[in-house]
Amino acid sequence: MGDAAPAGFSPPESNSPAGPGTPSLGGGWPVIDGWAKATLSPRGPVLWQTLLHKSACLSCAWGTGGQNGGFVDELGEPLQRCLKSVEAISAELQAAVPESVFSGRRISELQRLSSLEADRLGRLSHPLILREGRSHYERLRWDDVFELAEAAFKVPPERLASYSSGRSSNEAAYLLQLLLRALGSNNLADCSDLCHAPSTVGLGEVFGSGTSMVSLESLQQADCVVLVGSNAPANHPRLMNELIRLRERGGTVIVINPVLEVGLLKFGSPAFPIRSMLRGSEIASLFLQPVPGSDTAVFVGIQKALLETGQVRHAFLATHTEGSEAVLEQLRATAWEAITACCGLSREELEHAAAVIARARGVVFAWAMGITHHANGTNNVHAIANTALLSGNAGRSGAGTMPIRGHSNVQGFGSMGVTVKLRAEMQQALEALLGRPLSRIPGYDTRALIGAAEAGAVDTLLCLGGNLWGANPDSEQARRALGRIDTVMYLATKPNQGHFHGLGTRQTLVLPVFNRFETPHRTTTEAGNNFVRLNEPGQTHLKRADLISEVGFLAELARRLMGADPIDWGRLQDPVYVRQLIARTVPGYGPIATIDATRREFSVEGRLFERPNFPTPSGKARMAPTPLPALTLPEPDQFGGLAPGEAGLVLALITARSYSQHNTVVYKQGDAYRGMPHRQTILMNRADLARSGLSAHQRVTVQGEAGSLEGIEIIPGEIREGAALMFYPEVNAIIRAPVDPRSGTPAFKRVPVLVRGGLRPAAMASGAASAGAGES
Repeated sequence: MGDAAPAGFSPPESNSPAGPGTPSLGGGWPVIDGWAKATLSPRGPVLWQTLLHKSACLSCAWGTGGQNGGFVDELGEPLQRCLKSVEAISAELQAAVPESVFSGRRISELQRLSSLEADRLGRLSHPLILREGRSHYERLRWDDVFELAEAAFKVPPERLASYSSGRSSNEAAYLLQLLLRALGSNNLADCSDLCHAPSTVGLGEVFGSGTSMVSLESLQQADCVVLVGSNAPANHPRLMNELIRLRERGGTVIVINPVLEVGLLKFGSPAFPIRSMLRGSEIASLFLQPVPGSDTAVFVGIQKALLETGQVRHAFLATHTEGSEAVLEQLRATAWEAITACCGLSREELEHAAAVIARARGVVFAWAMGITHHANGTNNVHAIANTALLSGNAGRSGAGTMPIRGHSNVQGFGSMGVTVKLRAEMQQALEALLGRPLSRIPGYDTRALIGAAEAGAVDTLLCLGGNLWGANPDSEQARRALGRIDTVMYLATKPNQGHFHGLGTRQTLVLPVFNRFETPHRTTTEAGNNFVRLNEPGQTHLKRADLISEVGFLAELARRLMGADPIDWGRLQDPVYVRQLIARTVPGYGPIATIDATRREFSVEGRLFERPNFPTPSGKARMAPTPLPALTLPEPDQFGGLAPGEAGLVLALITARSYSQHNTVVYKQGDAYRGMPHRQTILMNRADLARSGLSAHQRVTVQGEAGSLEGIEIIPGEIREGAALMFYPEVNAIIRAPVDPRSGTPAFKRVPVLVRGGLRPAAMASGAASAGAGES
């Protein structure tokens, strides 16, 4: 672990933070300050009660809580709540939205709210409807809601669709897909289509299972983690505790990210002694900053270095894989010059990373949307899986592949069948349950749904959580598409921008539901490492609110539509019965049938591989070559060009969340860790500023294929030359991201934009002199 870095490579400790005034570590005392402000506020006692509640965290899919209590993970480790969790809970504990907001403010006024402002309106407490031609949302009775919903669902099944997020429960997810499939529709779009679908598709193709093969216990046996395309300090702070432990036991963390994130250098966690909070714990042992979108080339380079140094586990490949020879032949045929030109890293850096991987006893390859948000996202996942297999790091404890999911139950939704790619085993089980074949008409994933709606092919859309308008690229296209759907229904706990911009043609319903810790019945959720948690019932703090549980709404709608055919849909009001159906039809979920009696949480069967025997037809992992991507950027002329003497350049834009943000919900405007004081900013490399004639803190226009944003402040920072970073969802207004054809996921992490800064000072002076000469 102590080998010297290659010549010319600067260890992460020598890199400066991203801008003046930026904290030198992630987490640390700002976390304590955030906790103090939240827990000492007037809502402090209720917040503490909720934090201790036996329910899974509302935030990321890394997760904590459940039957061990809110602060404890599945291994019994305490102090596992993060500030992101506190922010999410605090938002749910707001008072009800004042009546005057909807009765007194026109929809055109509500459309001017930012994500933060919409969220801070408060909690939804009564059903609302915006009718065609009206300017205000109006209150609605639940009887009227069900009459309207029942009528809206009586359309041809191919014109009926849903969209969902991981905020909800397994039980609600199961009912949603069961309802639509029983009606003959496979249009089950989900937020995972916009994030980790390449992980599901890629891992499924290689290993026969599309989730993490690494449990928390297995991760703690690794001595090396390769963390790719993840800003875990902001989006998965719980994971940082595991990386701190790994470093303390002498392990290594290789970080691969075009942006030098402060929290991936040092992180201060409240779960560790005061030393960690004061000075931070070292995280990255090696930090590589490749060209955005070149991850396949990075891993092909690591694989080639393993091959050339005799570190490929040939015996493992021969016994446990198929297709390895084609991968090895690609490595032999691919020149180092092609690899380094593509990824922008040196051969020495890639060889050093390969040496660290080869030397480790057990390596976990972990990644987030920096891998999946590309036009070749599925190939990226294949390249990581190939690297794990070539180095013998799959199918044993302390090693394997580990996609880091975003929302807390997004993986559970996939397990429950909320997907357009339903597994054959579950399809057969559902057909046996319903007593008839399911439709074979392919369903719409999220991007296909937007396209179909824009073409007028969707009549009714039910959104179970999420912000479909805000999560999509090209905000104007999303608004236009949703505006061509007759009826749009949103089940939600709080208002979001989508409720004001994603409006149906005839009617839009916003329906208030209980959140996870106040639902009056037990629910379950699935963490990204395949652990199923049981959430105890709770009660809402809202007075005189008229809320419904998501299970209750979906079961009642199903009863009205289908009665007792072919199952007793009314009985689905009982979540215990729903869990029995899940046990019968969802692979690996057998233990859920008795969880109410035993309170015993469990890992989903058949996903955690401690032996290299995979659920493929042959039992072997299926390898395939991964071609290097062709990464080019358009010329300024494709954006209309730069005026003579105008400062500017074309960059590969990375869209990202800020440190105080959860999906499309923004909790704070700025991002101190990146040195970005507000959301109308663009993070750029200093060398790009120098060569383009732009300057730090200058206000510029950023132009994408779908439009422009003006008055954007340049923030200089430690980002890869040729790349830039802006905040999602605001930047969606100007981008049209291409999709990965194998998964349908947009390429949010490599979007060409033109940054325009106006005339350079020299050109302005020259122009002024010429004008003066002409006037004389």
